[in-house]
Amino acid sequence: MPKQKQTTDADLALLGDLGLDTAPVKSKVLSAKEERIIAGFEEIERFVEEQGRLPQHGENLDIFERIYALRLERLRESEECREVLRSLDLRGLLDAESETSFALEEDLTDEDLLASLDLEAASEDDITQLQYVRSRSEIKAAEEIAQRDPCEDFKQFKPLFASVQNDLETGLRKTLKYQDNAAVNPGDMFILDGHKVLVAEMGELFIGDHGRQDCRLRVVYDNATESDLLMRSLQRALNKDKASRRITTPDFGPLFLGTEAADDLPSGYIYVLRSKSEHPFIAKHRSVIHKIGVTSGDIKSRISKAKKDPTYLLAEVEIIATFKLANINQRGLEAILQKFFGSARLDLELIDRFGAPVKPQEWFLVPLEAIEAAIEKIKEGTIDQFRYDRKTASLMRSKYRPRGIADQHFTD
Repeated sequence: MPKQKQTTDADLALLGDLGLDTAPVKSKVLSAKEERIIAGFEEIERFVEEQGRLPQHGENLDIFERIYALRLERLRESEECREVLRSLDLRGLLDAESETSFALEEDLTDEDLLASLDLEAASEDDITQLQYVRSRSEIKAAEEIAQRDPCEDFKQFKPLFASVQNDLETGLRKTLKYQDNAAVNPGDMFILDGHKVLVAEMGELFIGDHGRQDCRLRVVYDNATESDLLMRSLQRALNKDKASRRITTPDFGPLFLGTEAADDLPSGYIYVLRSKSEHPFIAKHRSVIHKIGVTSGDIKSRISKAKKDPTYLLAEVEIIATFKLANINQRGLEAILQKFFGSARLDLELIDRFGAPVKPQEWFLVPLEAIEAAIEKIKEGTIDQFRYDRKTASLMRSKYRPRGIADQHFTD
């Protein structure tokens, strides 16, 4: 590598003769406020570069574009901001004619801007925090979702999308509201931005940002495009899209009867009971012996005569947990839960008050945590991808291929 030529006194003299300032340029240290102003302006510049226009107002527009439009007008109004950005505004955004009119009050704060958009400002005491400016990770995630390439082997997936559409129309499959950061597995299908989405492939798990597990996915869309993106990026996109849905597998179509609304009346409850029996085996393992059932009636009334009922182990019981149901096929749900924990069914024979032997069927040697985990998987529509492992007393991922992506839908 050649050595850098040193500037001599003679060189400086020549530059001076040409009328050039030879004084060393002092680098300016920016304050935290100036850094925030510049970072916010750079967001606007990126938008203009990508969209080829100034950001605009409008309820039907992306929320970030609306924020950019408000921020740009605020920057134009402030002499302090204009001074900070004067040397950076190469496109003349601060002097360009606004494409929309939006009167700003004097000294309008960031909180006022967000309130006008029906948004709530995050509380933040650290003035060096770039409030209302998306982090690079968020921007990268949004860009990753947007980057879709043509799916060269879409003919392999086309029959599946057609089959799923038919299942939705006939009621064999249903759609469920996507739960925040819910599980994403190979074969899962979602509705995102109005398109059906298939998780076709999933790479090896690794530890990503903030110590959370992540992996690379191959996601195929019903419009013959695909994306190679991270699982966390897909989850964030599903969380952001308020209309996103999870498409159930055929096994769970009849279970979920419709969309739960805020004013829906509960159609019943899943209940978990624990026995107060003094039977030696029950007393020894009381903390992990539970009855799992589903009812549309009052649970307390149902168990009021438990002491005389073999169904309740001929003893008083206590209610450990209840879970509200809405628009759920109760009988189907109860069958799924009892089949899922079938390997842990309590094998115990009792003698009833008439001297006859009875063997209750709805009691299981399962800790409450495992029951709660199974109910969560049912809510997500992914229970078919798990099994209950008696040795670890926990849910384990099944080794078989998820249902809904039948081999006949693919060609090698």
